[in-house]
Amino acid sequence: MTTGTEGEKEGKRRMKEEEEAVKASMETVKHKIMVMSGKGGVGKTTVAANLAFALGMRGLDVGLMDADIHGPDIPKILGIEDKRPEISGDKMSPILVTPRLKAMSIGFLLPDRNSPIIWRGPMKMNAIRQFLSDVDWGELDYLVVDLPPGTGDEPLSVAQLIKNVDGAIVVTTPQDLALLDSRKAVNFSGVLKVPVIGIIENMSGFVCPYCGKEINIFKYGGGERAASELGVPFLGRVPLDPKMVEAADAGTPFVMQKESKVREAFECIVENVRTFVEGEKK
Repeated sequence: MTTGTEGEKEGKRRMKEEEEAVKASMETVKHKIMVMSGKGGVGKTTVAANLAFALGMRGLDVGLMDADIHGPDIPKILGIEDKRPEISGDKMSPILVTPRLKAMSIGFLLPDRNSPIIWRGPMKMNAIRQFLSDVDWGELDYLVVDLPPGTGDEPLSVAQLIKNVDGAIVVTTPQDLALLDSRKAVNFSGVLKVPVIGIIENMSGFVCPYCGKEINIFKYGGGERAASELGVPFLGRVPLDPKMVEAADAGTPFVMQKESKVREAFECIVENVRTFVEGEKK
C-alpha cells in the first residue's frame, strides 16, 4: 500500500521524467511558436496551416502540431485525413506532408473522422505532452502549434511543457467582439511570460469578383488598432477570399496559389514572423 507521501514522491518523479522527455525532444527544434485566438470562428487553423506551409516554401523544415484535441481540423485542411503515423519503438513518426513539412494531430489516431473526443483536462494534457515528447519531429527550424480557441487547458499545457516558446501569434477578425477576445489572448500570453509575436487580422476586406469594389464585411483595421493599443506588433491582414475556403475544404493550402492577395499577405506575415523570432530580416 502506497502512503500519501510516497504517492507524492512518485508523482513528482514521473512529472520530472515527462519534463525531461519533452526537453530532450524539443532540443532539435530551433523555434517554437503558438497560434491562438481568443474566440472561435476567426480562421485560426487555416492561418496556422498556411503559415506553416509558407515557412516550408521558404526552404525551412517545419512541424505543424494540432493541439486542438476536440476539433482536430489540420488533417482536413492539409488533405491528409487518410494518413496514419508509423510507430517505431516508443516513438511515432509525424505525417510527411511535403519534404519540408511534417504534421501531427489526434485526428490521425481516431477510428474515423466523425469520432468525438470526450476527455477532461488531464487526458488532453497527456496527449499534448505525448505529441511533444513521443513524436519523432527530428531537426526542425520551426514547430507551429495550432491551439484551440480561448485560454484554457491546451495553451496553458503547451506553454508550461515547452517552457521556452519563442512566441504566440494571435489571430483575430476586425469586428469588435473578436478584438475583445484577442486582447484577452494577448494578456494571457503576458501572464505566462510568452512573447507576443504579433496579431494577424484575418477576413480583412473582400474584393467583389464582379465589380472589383472592396467591401469590409467584418469592418477593417481593428486588428492593427488592437496591436497598437496593446503595444504588440501587427503582422498583417489576410483578405477574405471565397477561394481560400474552397482550398481548405479541398485540402490544398491557399498559399500555393499564384498571384493572389492572400499569398502576398502570407509572404509579408512570414517575413514579419521571422524578423521577430530570428532577430533579423531574412
